[in-house]
Amino acid sequence: MEAELLQVLNPQSLRALEEWQRRESVALTQVNGQRRYGGPPPDWRGPVPGAGCEVFINQIPRDVFEDRLIPLFQSIAPLYEFRLMMNFSGQNRGFAYAKYGDPATAVAAVHALNKYPLQEGVRLVVRRSTEKRQLCLGDLPSGMGREELLMVLRLLSDGVEDITMKAVGSRGEDTCALVHYSSHYAASMAKKVLVQDFKKQFGVSISIRWITDSSIFRQQEHLEEISLAPPGLKLPAKLCVPPPRFQITRPSRLRNYRDPLPPLPAAPPSPSPPPTQGFSRAVGGPAHHVENRVVPFVTRRPDLRSHDSVGQLRWLCELHNLGVPLYDVRYHHTSPDGFLHFNYRIIIPRLPVPIFGAVQILPGISTNIMEDEVRRAVAEQAIKFMSHQR
Repeated sequence: MEAELLQVLNPQSLRALEEWQRRESVALTQVNGQRRYGGPPPDWRGPVPGAGCEVFINQIPRDVFEDRLIPLFQSIAPLYEFRLMMNFSGQNRGFAYAKYGDPATAVAAVHALNKYPLQEGVRLVVRRSTEKRQLCLGDLPSGMGREELLMVLRLLSDGVEDITMKAVGSRGEDTCALVHYSSHYAASMAKKVLVQDFKKQFGVSISIRWITDSSIFRQQEHLEEISLAPPGLKLPAKLCVPPPRFQITRPSRLRNYRDPLPPLPAAPPSPSPPPTQGFSRAVGGPAHHVENRVVPFVTRRPDLRSHDSVGQLRWLCELHNLGVPLYDVRYHHTSPDGFLHFNYRIIIPRLPVPIFGAVQILPGISTNIMEDEVRRAVAEQAIKFMSHQR
């Protein structure tokens, strides 16, 4: 039997996983078909994440394990939890879930790691998790009321927050219960055990199915939107200005967010400036009242590998392993001279606080052109701000 399993599993992958666990002192717990890290990890200092903080990861090769996946997703920001779905043979089932501390970081992980080339011929699919937390229980024992059912469910499963009883059937003769759990993990664990437990306790076979709350999913989708449109401008049906989608080049060694920043390389000869793009109508700057204490890391002008300020900010963050910039820009008002004013916030995962400020532009001929101009102006101000941190 052991020889058959070794034919299914990759011994080299298993050894790499064991060595990584010993080296990093990582504990993994396997429960009911999934292997779990964290929830929270020992060094977690923040609150328990709420809705919208989890991402779904698909297209994982069956012999790839946490030693490769967790460092990759930790390169965006600290992980609260990582769950890899497993089967009885010891292979993974091809998908996993990663949970961050806030929804903005989860959105940044989607934009940074979707289509990530994990290995030759394999690109990960990363998207926001719907995080279903509600179960519908049917065919319940006759005569069981809400309070009794709530007590039973809390004895049989963890994370039960509330239940709602509903009459079903053409005449309302049957009853089902909508059970609200504290997390998708708690709900999925309950779904695995409640049918068998009710059969043992009450001699009845209940039915269980997921309930998807579409309103919660729509609220999560709003996190990716950036409200830029001044009154009177109609936005396109899709996202207004999504955070820039960066293709991360896999480093030779994935850094852990706990690692110190690397020392700066020696300054190269000053590169020739890029061709000018013409007159920029955008003005503004970082908010002066915000104290943003960051490590001193820009003592020279960055290598201008992109002629676009958005690309320059991306390169700067990649150089110092700061994570993917997430843009949050809001239209504020139109001044009497015709300028459109915007407030902005840029979240860079490994900086202690966001960068705040304001920019203004003249109206453009289309919404898309204005969006691009605002984003370039915001990125330019962020670069200036970061460059002056000593």
